[in-house]
Parts: sequence; structure tokens; C-alpha cells
Amino acid sequence: MKFNKNEVVQALKTITAPGEGENLIDSGAVTNLMIFGDEVDLDILLKNPSLQARKKLEVTIMQVIHEKVYAKAKIKINTKIEAPVKKETITKGQPIPGIDSIIAISSGKGGVGKSTVTANIAVTLAQMGCKVGILDADIYGPSIPTMFDIEGARPLSVKKEGKSKMAPIVSYGVKILSIGFFTKPDQAVIWRGPMAAKALNQLIFDADWGELDFLLIDLPPGTGDIHLSIVQSLPLNGSVVVSTPQNIALADARKGIAMFNQENIQVPVLGIIENMAYFTPDELPDNKYYIFGKNGAENLAIDKGVPFLGALPLVQTVREASDVGRPSALQEGTSIQKSLVEVTQNMVTQLLKRNNNLPPTKAVEITNMVGCSAIK
Repeated sequence: MKFNKNEVVQALKTITAPGEGENLIDSGAVTNLMIFGDEVDLDILLKNPSLQARKKLEVTIMQVIHEKVYAKAKIKINTKIEAPVKKETITKGQPIPGIDSIIAISSGKGGVGKSTVTANIAVTLAQMGCKVGILDADIYGPSIPTMFDIEGARPLSVKKEGKSKMAPIVSYGVKILSIGFFTKPDQAVIWRGPMAAKALNQLIFDADWGELDFLLIDLPPGTGDIHLSIVQSLPLNGSVVVSTPQNIALADARKGIAMFNQENIQVPVLGIIENMAYFTPDELPDNKYYIFGKNGAENLAIDKGVPFLGALPLVQTVREASDVGRPSALQEGTSIQKSLVEVTQNMVTQLLKRNNNLPPTKAVEITNMVGCSAIK
């Protein structure tokens, strides 16, 4: 018995495509139909049905053709699954008007000097003529107020475009907001993730930051809710990882780099800073003692393919300066200040390289900021 293509088409119109609500023909599920004598060759494209549904459909096609067209027809069905379109999952934050570049300063573990480095980089940038702010996002252990000698300060409320905003506290030319301004020194912050994220959003978006060349985010150690909240809330231009050369610290620093490289985050790592790289006593200025190991962070940078921004020595005056709220970057002519300037300039250099991937107007805006010598 001979039969034609139209008979097969009419038979297939009686079968509903899985998940389509239309028949196989009208839904476009049949991508190819060939008739060779008593043979029927079918190509079916389905939108990711279950294996059970696919097998059931193939059985139904054969039954319908045998019943409505030709009982002895030889049927070959080639079923393909249409891969779902992969949705863009990169988290994108909401920009803050007036802020040019936002950089997250992180560490894999606590105690490596991340907040100290953040404070000193901010002061170094301010000394170079840049407009700088710090958001102390270390919700559970805010230390920036201590390092800038502004413990107990309370941000004032100002009117901005008809809305009430927080005015950051200014110290050494740096605008600062911290959860530490709203808690007592002996008060523990015991918050779950959502509450901490809400507090952070208020510090970010309910503040009158004004015009800033750089906003530095002092993140908590490790990887967790706060980090995810930051990358979801703000369009970060880049991140910096701080670590000591110690193997234990480096193992956690690797995790920090991996976090920023996650497919749904993709924040460029501008580089690694090795803190407490070596110790030089005053009485032996030519000696270097590698207390926590030698070149560990530099080797990690090479291994992970990220820039090495420089090494900062272990200096007693850095600790003393942080404790009294006067960052070491203010100590002009000292070796630590020179190291901080070098690290800061290297960070900005990597930022400018990263921003070359942005639209031309963005890159031009950054490279032509007036008065900020760090980026000229």
C-alpha cells in the first residue's frame, strides 16, 4: 500500500507535543519528515521533556501512524532535545551616583591585616588628591572607626533631593560609614544574614557619599552572606585579596579568589597584597626575618594568574598607629609609607587596565579625574 506525506502530517496533527499545548506539526516539533515507500523517517525536536514522556510520545506516534495511515509502515523516529537557553546569572549591582570606582578589599581569614591595609590605602589615595570613601562592611567586627580615631562618632542626617540621608564621618580626608557607629563598643552584633544585608544596604544607599573617585569596601574575612550581598548590591570594579605569606592564610586566600571568579559573580581580582611579609628590627636595618614564610602571596598570585600588588613589612609602628587611630600612611618619609604608596599605585594601575574593558566614556572619565595623582 502506498501513502503520502500529507496523510502522515494529518495523523501527527492528532498528537499533542509535550508541554506545548499544540499538536506536533503546529508546534514545530516535527523538524523533518521523509517518506520512502512504506518507510517513515521523522525528526522530532522537544523542549527537554522527561525520558518517560519522550518514550511515551514515540510509542504514540507509531500507534497513530499504524492506525490512521498504514498498519505495516516502518517508522524511524529521531528525537532530539532542545537545550534550554542559559540565562545570564551574573549578579549586577545598583550603581551609586557620583562614585566612580568601587573596590572590595577581602581576606580569606581574619588576622592578616585586611582592615589595616584598607585604611592605609584609603589615606594614601586621599594624600594623592583622590576623593575616597570607606564602607566598613565587617558587620560583626567593625574596626575602621578605631583605626581613624572616630569611635563613638554618629553620622548626621542631611536632606538630599528631598530624602533623609546619612552623612559619612570624615577623618584624614576619607569619608567613612561603619556599623560600628551604631553599636556600643562592648555590644556584640548578633544578626542573621538577611538582617545584616539590610543594614549594609542602608549604609550603602541611604548615605550621602557625594562625589568619590574610590569607594573601598572593607569586607569581613572569609566568604559568606555579606560578600554575596555586596556583589548583588554594588557594581564592583574589582577586588583585592590581602594575605600573609603563611600557608594557612594562603589556603583561605585561594578560596577568596575563587569566590570572586565564580561564574555568577565574576568580579575581577585586581591583585594580591602580601601583608606582614617580613620583619626588620630597627637595630638591624639591613636584616629581613620572614616570620610567616617567604613570598607566599607572590607565589599564589603567579599560580592563580592574578597580579601581585606588593609586599608590606611587619612593622611595630603600624600596629601602634592603628591602635591610636592614626594610619601609618600619614608617617611621611618612612619605609612603610613608601611601601603603601607603591602598593596603592599598583592597585590603581590594575584598575585602569580592568576599566579598559568598559565603554570608552567610562575609561576616559576615570583617567581624567582632576587632582587624583594616583591615576594620572
